Amino acid sequence: MPELPEVETVVRHIGPLVSGRSIEGFTAHWHKVTAPETAERFAAQVTGQRIETFVRRGKFILLQLEHGWVHIHLRMTGQLLVADNGQKSNAHIRASFDLSGMRSLLFKDTRKFGRIGYLNDLAILMDKLGPEPLESSFTPHQLANMLHGSRRQVKPLLLDQSFIAGLGNIYVDEALFRARIHPATAARAISTVKAHRLHRAIQEVLTESIRLKGTTFRSFRFGADQSGEFRQSLQIFGRMGEPCPNCGTKISKIRIAQRGTHFCGRCQRKIGAHNS
Repeated sequence: MPELPEVETVVRHIGPLVSGRSIEGFTAHWHKVTAPETAERFAAQVTGQRIETFVRRGKFILLQLEHGWVHIHLRMTGQLLVADNGQKSNAHIRASFDLSGMRSLLFKDTRKFGRIGYLNDLAILMDKLGPEPLESSFTPHQLANMLHGSRRQVKPLLLDQSFIAGLGNIYVDEALFRARIHPATAARAISTVKAHRLHRAIQEVLTESIRLKGTTFRSFRFGADQSGEFRQSLQIFGRMGEPCPNCGTKISKIRIAQRGTHFCGRCQRKIGAHNS
């Protein structure tokens, strides 16, 4: 699933191409793409409106209109493409926005998990999301307090979008490795020093991945079928059995909260709730 760096890459690429254009029509090429809302009602809400801004919040792509917001979640295989009107022949195009200037914004999604929706009030969505990890308002002290207030294991906690917005499996594993925190550690057992280290690791790995336009394993593409380049910089994710870049110990993979989880058993020792 595209995570924060991949979604940010899409926004930076597509935003300049569609911002300021008006939506002249909307077509659903798969009836559930706007579910639970009907495609007809969605089209009526957005047609005739200008796209004011094209931004990201967590893993959501947001189109601010003159009235209300369009929200898009790419899920597993969703992609956004800009084409000249009429170029909609791809079998996996699930929805299309006809824009002014003879352009179309196309939503391609091989596995049909992605969704498009409309909200009059963005607070309905924002209230469900945690802080943005790259904003200046998200501080090491704030993260430490958040961790110390939870009894959950740190890996599933960081994956929870209501805790921090935008993190997914790849970047949680990478950040925990950099911070030398075992993914099954109880969040409240993480010391303030390690919490500050984790904050720095989260921001570093996300920033580095954005600079390299995200991570492509299978399906993530943007623009003219371009791939993200951060995969070569991954230190631990997807490297089970390879030597740890820090100590040489073989990288392990286990399942935590039903997610494949990579870690180094030597660099990331699990601590109990009684430790600091």
